[in-house]
Amino acid sequence: MTVFARIVGTGSYLPEKVVTNDDLAKIVETNDEWIVSRTGIRERHYAADHESASDLALIASQHAMVAAHVTASEIDLIIVATSTPDMVFPATACILQDKLGVKQSIAFDVQAVCAGFVYALATAEKFIKTGASKCALVVGAEVFSRIMDFTDRGTCVLFGDGAGAVVLKASETPGILSTHLHADGSYRGMLCTPGTVENGKVRGDPFLKMDGAGVYKFAVKAFEDVAWEALNANNMKPREIDWFVCHQANRRIIMHAAKKLALPDEKVVVTVDRHGNTSAASVPLALDTSVHEGKIKSGDTVLLAALGGGFAWGAALLTW
Repeated sequence: MTVFARIVGTGSYLPEKVVTNDDLAKIVETNDEWIVSRTGIRERHYAADHESASDLALIASQHAMVAAHVTASEIDLIIVATSTPDMVFPATACILQDKLGVKQSIAFDVQAVCAGFVYALATAEKFIKTGASKCALVVGAEVFSRIMDFTDRGTCVLFGDGAGAVVLKASETPGILSTHLHADGSYRGMLCTPGTVENGKVRGDPFLKMDGAGVYKFAVKAFEDVAWEALNANNMKPREIDWFVCHQANRRIIMHAAKKLALPDEKVVVTVDRHGNTSAASVPLALDTSVHEGKIKSGDTVLLAALGGGFAWGAALLTW
């Protein structure tokens, strides 16, 4: 019998504080028209001072578990994708495990920046297909507002905080059809936060740095290539995709990638205008938003794609 990993519930959480483009214009030289025309972003959410990545992940996970009709006792694997963990160690997944009251599970973090959720989803799928897990919780959670340089208008306007989660279960019915992961560390300088902690002090620059033009050029090509890789692996054509859920970094990148696949606008999920770039949280946030808006429905074919620092990138093709 073939075992599939199938998403059976989604959840998300956005911090209460909403930061508009006009709000940012008060602290950095920018304006709403400049941001919207270049990115499509109109607002984003920032975590409160007391909120950490695990706090955001907790609420998103609880919502996903309710949607999936599972309890803490059923979760046997927790993977958290984050680049902004609660602490150096232990893993944010272990902290989340404790907060959820899950007693018997594997728990670890995945660090692939904006591609983190797709990497985590692919990892959980392998656990389920091999029988090592029967019910997995996969979360993307970020507090990127903590690593923003608010004097750099090229980066600080882009990112926001949030969390998204899915519950995966073993199933005889097809769910995740295939996953495809890649990385090329030679591009690591184009998108990075180069600082670290050493001997009790920050060594290097602790703020996010990005070559926007370089990332844009690489991302469009990477999304097209990995999308075709997923489609070809399943003998499918772009017209068979019902929904394209691309990493929500920039509306222009999303629509350019969709155009390369000849996908009409009505098949493309766009939430970046409301969420900003939430890194590893962006794909599961977009998924949950689309489910609650009545867009993604049972039986739909969904293509996920994401790229982040590293560069690390990947795609997942699935039946909802």
